[in-house]
This record gives sequence, structure tokens and C-alpha cells, in this order.
Amino acid sequence: MDTIRLGYVGCGFMAQKVHLPNFSSLPGCKVVALAEVREDLGRRVQKRFEIETCYRHHLDMAENSEIDAFAVSAHFAAQGEIAGDLLRTGRPVFMEKPMAVSVIQAEAILDAAKTPGARLMLGYMKRYDAGNELVKATLDQFRSSGEAGPIVYARAHGFCGDWICGLDTPMETSDEPMPEAETIRPAWLPEAYAGPYISYLQQYAHNVNLLRFFLDAGDRVRVRTVDLDEDGYTGIVSFDMDGVRGVLESGRLDHHRWDEHTQVYFQNGWVKTWAPPLLHKNLPAEVEIYRGGDEHSYARPIPRDRWSWAYHREAEHFIACVRNGDPFRSSGEDTLTDVRLFEDIYRIFLEQQGVL
Repeated sequence: MDTIRLGYVGCGFMAQKVHLPNFSSLPGCKVVALAEVREDLGRRVQKRFEIETCYRHHLDMAENSEIDAFAVSAHFAAQGEIAGDLLRTGRPVFMEKPMAVSVIQAEAILDAAKTPGARLMLGYMKRYDAGNELVKATLDQFRSSGEAGPIVYARAHGFCGDWICGLDTPMETSDEPMPEAETIRPAWLPEAYAGPYISYLQQYAHNVNLLRFFLDAGDRVRVRTVDLDEDGYTGIVSFDMDGVRGVLESGRLDHHRWDEHTQVYFQNGWVKTWAPPLLHKNLPAEVEIYRGGDEHSYARPIPRDRWSWAYHREAEHFIACVRNGDPFRSSGEDTLTDVRLFEDIYRIFLEQQGVL
């Protein structure tokens, strides 16, 4: 399979600003089909990216047997169903996070991924950041050698800020109304809290997923304590991550940059990563490594792929795995854990508020 023929669903912000430019730029990938319910917008985007065929419905695109794999970035309420439909054709699918808003929805998508030939990758681009890859390699080295002692604490801090950073990639528009999407939420969640829950899930699924990745925690994670303000967004949540206390610090700042970092503490040292703004192209995370003990050292190493964008490397990974059959680094099966954890967080929060 020399060139992967990709079908793409959606023409929204992330599609036009991030995913379509990235997939279209890969030498081993050709975007051959597009699906968009807004007909005029679909034609405009089709022309910009020189895509062979444009469909109004993803099910029509799914009938094209010449497509090797699919990618989806649509409204969170619709993209899970879309991904499930495409997975049932027996082909690999890339979809934006979050995979689902509930464990029940996630399990239905994963059932579709059991179709022979189907595989699901989630868009957790932080796992593909060159700086975070350096952090992961250093953490693995510390743990295998024992040089820094045991891990004693891990924290993810995210107070947000400007995530777009003036990204000037052209974007097509039309006068067509946005497709209506049904509001979905876990069955137990009161409707009044659906918005705050989705907002919290969409923002911080990245941070919890990255922390699990750094710690090799897999699904061996549970929520220990929840201390969120009444907004259901600002505060601290602690986890047991395979025996390590992990903490998520969340909040909002009116900030001109991006305030997010992740740090893993050992008895004699630490490894820390500062995340760049999400849409700041060609800037990987910054890395700090401190070694304690008898001889102290402090380093700020530069990632090998020093001018790279996590979103682009994520697209490269998907296409490479489709071609060679390797497992995805951010698989749908792994992502089920994140969905479970966020449901648990909000259940505890609403119990504390006297709502449940």
C-alpha cells in the first residue's frame, strides 16, 4: 500500500485549520474524498484542497471501496456515531477527541471497532509531541535504572489561555446554517450540567490522557478526591494512577499565552514539560530534567525533532500505522479509561453539590 487514500468527514475549524492541511501535506497520503452536509461549504473546501469527490453524507462516502481509511472531526455529539458507521465498513478511523461523553457511548463505538479490518485512533496529539516523547523516554530511563528513586508524585496543570495564537491558515465559509446536533450527555447527568461537563471533558481529557501515558498507568487509574468550584471547572482532582498520586489542576485565565505543564517527581529528581499553545505550529513542548542525589544536574534538552508540530506528527503516525499495521499510540480501547474517569469526577462533584 504505497499511498493511503483517505476519506475525511467534516469541514469545520479543526478540519480546515489543522487536519486537512496536515493529511494533505503527507507524501504517503492522498485525501480523495470529503463528506460535508453543508453542500456549498463542502464544494469550497473540496476545491481548496483539490479533493476528487465530495459527498453530502458520510454513509455515501463509506460505500467507496477505494478509500483505505477515514478521518473525522465533527461536533462531539455527532462524530461518535459517524466514527462507528465508518468503523463498521472494516477500515481504520481517526477521530478527534473526546471519543464519547459516556462509557455507554464509548463502548458502542468500540464494538464497531471490532469489525474485521477496523481500528480506531483518537486525536490525543500531545502523545506525539516531540518534547513529550523526550519526557516519556527520560521517565522510562529513570524508572528502569532506578537512578532517581521511585516516583512520588505527578501533576498536570492547565489554566489555558490563547490556544489559536493568530493561526492564519485560510478557512472557507458559507452562509449555510450549522448542522443541528442533538445534545448528548450521560443518562445520569442533569441537563443543566451538560454544558459544564462537556467543557471540562473536552479541555482536560488531554491532560489526564497524557499523565496516564507518562506513567504507563493504562486503565489502572481511579479518582481519589474531587475539589471543584461551583462552576464545575476550576479546582483540583486527585487520582491513584497505578499506585502514584496524580493531580489535575484546572482553571481559566485571560492569558496572552498558554499556561499548561506536566511534571513527574521522583525521590531524587523530576521531569517536566511545558506545553506550547495548541495551534502554535512547529513548536514542541519544552523539557526540564533535574537529577538530584550526590551530584545535582539541571538540563533543558532540545527535542530531536526540534521544529515540529504535534498535530502534524499525529497525522504522520496514523498514516504510518495504517500502512504498516502497527498499533496506534492513542487507541480507542485506551481512551475508554479517560471517559470513565471523567464520568466518575462529575458524579462525585454533583454528589458533593447535593444534586445527585
